[in-house]
Amino acid sequence: MNDMTPVASEIMTSENGKPFKLSRRGFLGASLGALVLGVTLPAGRAGAQAAAASVTPGTRVGAFLEIRSDSTVLFRSPFIEGGQGIFTAMAQIVGEELDIDPTQFVIEGAPPGPDYLLTGGGRFTGGSMSVRMSYDTMRRLGASARQMLLQAASARLGVPVSELSTEPGRVVHAASGHTISYGEIANAAAELPVPTDVVLRSRADFRWIGKPVARLDVRDKSTGKAQYTIDLTVDGMLYAAVQHSPRLGGEPDALVNEADVRGMTGVHSVHRLPGAVAVVANSWWRARMAVEALQVTWTDVAPQTAHAMPANFSTEAHMAKLKATTGDGVVFETEGDAAGALAGAHRVIEATYDAPYLAHGQLEPPSALARWNDDGSLELWIPNQAPEMFQADAAKVAGIAPEEVIIHSPMLGGFFGRHFLYQTANPYPQAILLAKAVGRPIKLLWSREEEFLRDTLRPMAAVRFRAGLDSNGMPVALSAVSVGEGPTGRWFGRRPDKVDSSAVEGIAGKVYKIPNRRVGQIHVDDPAIIGFWRSVGHSMNDFFYETFFDEMADAGQQDPYELRHRLLADSPRQRTLLEEVADLSRGWKRGPFTAEDGTRRARGVAMASPFGSEVATVAEVSLQQGQIVVHDVWVAIDPGSIVNPAVIEAQVNSAVALGLSSALLEEVVYVDGMPQARNYDAYPILTPDRMPRVHVRIVESGAPMGGIGEPGLPGVPPAVANAVSVLAGRRVRRLPLSKLDRKGVDG
Repeated sequence: MNDMTPVASEIMTSENGKPFKLSRRGFLGASLGALVLGVTLPAGRAGAQAAAASVTPGTRVGAFLEIRSDSTVLFRSPFIEGGQGIFTAMAQIVGEELDIDPTQFVIEGAPPGPDYLLTGGGRFTGGSMSVRMSYDTMRRLGASARQMLLQAASARLGVPVSELSTEPGRVVHAASGHTISYGEIANAAAELPVPTDVVLRSRADFRWIGKPVARLDVRDKSTGKAQYTIDLTVDGMLYAAVQHSPRLGGEPDALVNEADVRGMTGVHSVHRLPGAVAVVANSWWRARMAVEALQVTWTDVAPQTAHAMPANFSTEAHMAKLKATTGDGVVFETEGDAAGALAGAHRVIEATYDAPYLAHGQLEPPSALARWNDDGSLELWIPNQAPEMFQADAAKVAGIAPEEVIIHSPMLGGFFGRHFLYQTANPYPQAILLAKAVGRPIKLLWSREEEFLRDTLRPMAAVRFRAGLDSNGMPVALSAVSVGEGPTGRWFGRRPDKVDSSAVEGIAGKVYKIPNRRVGQIHVDDPAIIGFWRSVGHSMNDFFYETFFDEMADAGQQDPYELRHRLLADSPRQRTLLEEVADLSRGWKRGPFTAEDGTRRARGVAMASPFGSEVATVAEVSLQQGQIVVHDVWVAIDPGSIVNPAVIEAQVNSAVALGLSSALLEEVVYVDGMPQARNYDAYPILTPDRMPRVHVRIVESGAPMGGIGEPGLPGVPPAVANAVSVLAGRRVRRLPLSKLDRKGVDG
């Protein structure tokens, strides 16, 4: 099911036709007529807490599955669908062991609860973790449900379970020819205990895992039936729009024309919020027009305000500060004696690379729908990647217990790390306060301008490299120092004596056989509200490392592909992948060379090891009329094992698009403490006419399953930059590539 209206809405009407309230505690235990295999949590706060303590996540069949009388299956996904295909993957995995076609699944995001804490004891859809961290659990869940159905059929037919088998959606007794649909015995199966030990299918018998099953959400998205938070409505709802303080920490002072705004058509009320003002109206457009007409004076930012943007801040000055910061930093990774090998090297090369702030720029603008219920509970429909975290934070804002906050998680209009718990970058706290003040449900949307003002940013960073080469031009030492701040440390805390792994991932962990290596970090506070961005540190760090790798190759008069191949001699998985991408691109050739259309082209290559997967990328580029043209991108990806090759190919294509957009165009610029872009007119992104042909090859090495959503991105910027460097005759050391002086290098 891709209608994101929660299941609760189906039972929100009583016998007399009046709406009644359903608490979160009653949600899972509610009887939905044909829906069975439901599980009831104990009522009351103490009971809910006791249940949570006794639950092993992913084991209670009824928390996930409800089988209807027509043998279709409602599945409550522990992970949120945001275009990455997770609902389809969950249907394939569970359906494989349950023995029911994935097309018979109706899927929605699960509410907060202990059953769904499948990512290291918590729940977070991101980091390319969903499938790889729940794969075995979801298979056992499906197998357990199938075993319960077999036991129920055994009792119905009076035959041993050993004589029964299943076909998609039904139990079969071959000896008598009897068949029973799952829907017929689901009620009886629900009364049985969940098996503690089940046998999983052999890979050779898979019907759906590993197959290109069509996405379950495509039809509804194509026909406009899919619902995001911005599409949802509830009875009695009003709309709200906000105007934020230009600088974080400022508060509304005087509302010069408040009376005039209150008199505008459709306006219900005007409100002061922490760091913002809001207008509530009978339509969002009227609310937006009114709040933008409101003339507000703002207080100065209090000195103690955390991460308040200084009034004189500029990205240019901050980057200069990062580059001027000296030292070797706190060590994160070391092998051999990098300092000694550099001192004794035949030749030493040095370079500093940098990358800018990036916005998320997701298609779906931030929104929230909040309703206070008669029983004092708060109901929220909000885009999010972590329902339990949002529930806990919303409870703090509302001043109630987390158990009294009902969270609905509609599908997302993109992820990219935008829907994490960034308090100053999410509208739900404002929606909660407005709904309380007005006494009616509030649907709040941020305009694109407010989104660009309050979005969290991918951090700025600079990395200093030094490499030592021997007399044969082979690298014998490499030192890298990352300067800046990582998002993991910002949001989860950091220790001064420890390196934030998100600041060095993509630089550390490389498997090239360079005998002496050191990777360190110097922490420098970032004035901006930084956050996670698709592929996190890999999104820029693989650009830094893989382009510097080509500098090493050039300095040692080595071909960059051949040098990579040679240095991967002891890493067969990565070396095979490099060979696969060369084969996919019909043989490696660096260039410059003349293509069939007469353009002068070159190719670049890059490797990346993000989120448990391995990726090799080749890009073919030309320079035409002052513009970088990327013609083809070839990606060989090894995620270990796969669930849906069609989803993998789609995810690689989208990752290439975003990686290329960031490499060529994207940059958030601050001058005098203010972002210069407040919409896409000043923040260009990749347009369809600049999208290259993308060729994908999936390699299953049998290694532990890796991620899919993010790994396709990090290799794109360095592969493109390495090709551009060949054509331009000079190294590219900073992004975006639109900064490159291309005079006299058009092909």
